[in-house]
Formats: sequence, C-alpha cells, structure tokens
Amino acid sequence: QVQLVESGGGSVQAGGSLRLSCAASGRTFSNYAMGWFRQAPGLEREFVATITWTGATTYYADSVKGRFTISRDNAKNTVYLQMSSLKPEDTAVYYCAARGAFSITATDYDYWGQGTQVTVSS
Repeated sequence: QVQLVESGGGSVQAGGSLRLSCAASGRTFSNYAMGWFRQAPGLEREFVATITWTGATTYYADSVKGRFTISRDNAKNTVYLQMSSLKPEDTAVYYCAARGAFSITATDYDYWGQGTQVTVSS
C-alpha cells in the first residue's frame, strides 16, 4: 500500500502561482510513477501531469503545458506540482496518484490522495 497526502492548495488570483505537494508513505516511493489529476464540479477527473520514477521523463496536458511543472524528490518521498500563470479554469480539486508505470489515464492508477482544493479567481 502507498498512502498519499496532498497539500498546498488554496485561493489565488488569476496570474498567480501555487505549489502543490504530495507526500507518500508505505511502499518504496521511488518504485512508482506519479501523476497529478484534477476534477472540477460536474466534470470528470482529468489528467494534468505525470513523471516517471526516476524523474527523467514528464508529460503534461496541453491545457497546462508551459505553465505547470511536475517534479519529485525521492529522498523526501514527495512529488510537486508548481503551477504558474493560473487561470480561473484551473479551479478544481487536485489529486496525486501513484502506479508502477507511466500513464496519463486515471483508471490506470492504483493509489490516490484525498485531494486539495485550488481556486483561481478572476
């Protein structure tokens, strides 16, 4: 089992920045690819970004490319999502997730955090 706890959400004005963190415990963190997903009210959960277990490869949704950066620190068992130039349409609950291999599909992921709310006002 892997336990994931997100933090760093909050309210920010459009154009602002936030950094989300996801702390992992349980099985060896460095064995897992990590992903960030988000879900706005009334919408399905959507892919945001993912990173391989080494951190060497990342992949982003087109909607966040160039604005968000995913990174990880395996020594701290933590994955991050640096969000810049935030837009009102980025408002959602953000979730981190873990699985054995790189994927952009939510249903592929085995472990999920409880989510953290990000609200961007115009």
